Amino acid sequence: MARFRLPADSIVKPGKTFMAEKRSRNNRLFKIYRFDPEQQDNPQLNTYEVNLDECGPMVLDVLIKIKNEIDPGLTFRRSCREGICGSCAMNIDGTNTLACTKPVAEITDEIKIYPLPHQPVLKDLVVDLSNLYRQHASIEPWIKRQSPDPEREYLQSPKQREKLDGLYECILCACCSTACPSYWWNSDRFLGPAVLLQAQRWIVDSRDEATQARLDALNDTFKLYRCHTIMNCTNTCPKGLNPAKAIAEIKKSIIKQK
Repeated sequence: MARFRLPADSIVKPGKTFMAEKRSRNNRLFKIYRFDPEQQDNPQLNTYEVNLDECGPMVLDVLIKIKNEIDPGLTFRRSCREGICGSCAMNIDGTNTLACTKPVAEITDEIKIYPLPHQPVLKDLVVDLSNLYRQHASIEPWIKRQSPDPEREYLQSPKQREKLDGLYECILCACCSTACPSYWWNSDRFLGPAVLLQAQRWIVDSRDEATQARLDALNDTFKLYRCHTIMNCTNTCPKGLNPAKAIAEIKKSIIKQK
């Protein structure tokens, strides 16, 4: 029987506990992943007791309260607080989602917060997404045309514009790609659901004139066909998008071009 052992420094150990000063019926425990590479120590799971009567209803509100009032060293990304920027993507209660749009009330059990899985952790809840951004740049996410620019804006019919629905809303939070086992195993060559959904956005854009070149670039055993339709991407998307469908549409377009 095969035996798999994690490196000793990758095992998450119990961390510090910070209990609330006042007792309240609305106190909740939050277990948060902490890792500082400069400390050269194992990651830890710190426990924080927070009175939810004293902060907002979202997980991000709790994190901000912890950082401001309990543990200023806690590190995480955040910006818009409206589910638009994708900065606060993390794994909450076992699911990749946005902390700013995840209500604490939806979590009935112990609340555990980890960074997005299978990405290099820079510190605490912040991961390095440089690889995903390089992959996004590789699909050339802009309108490409050979014909001369018109004297006015590029026009689209309502039906042409409708083809972008469910694609342009992607905020590149990486929740879908970091939930995909195929991306975990092949992230050096498989583009992953987030980037492929973005690719489909430009493939179906009627204003773009590089459709064939885009499809040829994606027609690769690893870039596209490492997708095994596991559906984790669609299940976890905090914007309710369907990356698996977008990937399937790219495959159909490639077949039609032959």
